Amino acid sequence: MFKDFKEDWANYNGAIGHRGLWAMATYRFGQWRYTIKSGLIRKPFSMLYKVLKVFSEMVTGVELPCETVVGKRLMIEHAFDIVVSGDAVLGDDVILRNGVTIGLRHRLVRGSPVIGNRCDIGAGAKILGPIKIGDDVAIGANAVVITDVPSNSIAVGIPAKIRPRKPEAIAALPEDYEANELTSL
Repeated sequence: MFKDFKEDWANYNGAIGHRGLWAMATYRFGQWRYTIKSGLIRKPFSMLYKVLKVFSEMVTGVELPCETVVGKRLMIEHAFDIVVSGDAVLGDDVILRNGVTIGLRHRLVRGSPVIGNRCDIGAGAKILGPIKIGDDVAIGANAVVITDVPSNSIAVGIPAKIRPRKPEAIAALPEDYEANELTSL
């Protein structure tokens, strides 16, 4: 937990007031409590997590259950109205903006999206159902994605239309680029 939180702290530049950092701290605490083997010892931590989760959701507007699989350096760029399903999978260096929903397509039908690495998800985007989003994908603001998106693509519109990314734009990225720079592609 502390190693992951230290990485989150660096990802958010130590900005203690950043709501994304608060949401990630609550998520990491929820994940950590599962490592406690003894049920008797884990119960108070589980209760504390449930209280922290409700408080965090009220303050940050981010619903990120600890059951969600989250890769390294998740950046919640702008908090509020972000909902991520408990069975969704997010890769490394994913960027979420306000109003993003990642979850089930139909009520009572299991299956949430699997998001690849280095994906940039625009404000208000909805990614629904048991679909796979490839690596290095940009999803436009307010896009509704209900089909698979291959790697190195852009998804825009309602329903989202998939377009290939310009290869020269991806090739021009420096080897040590920041995931936040993907927004300009």
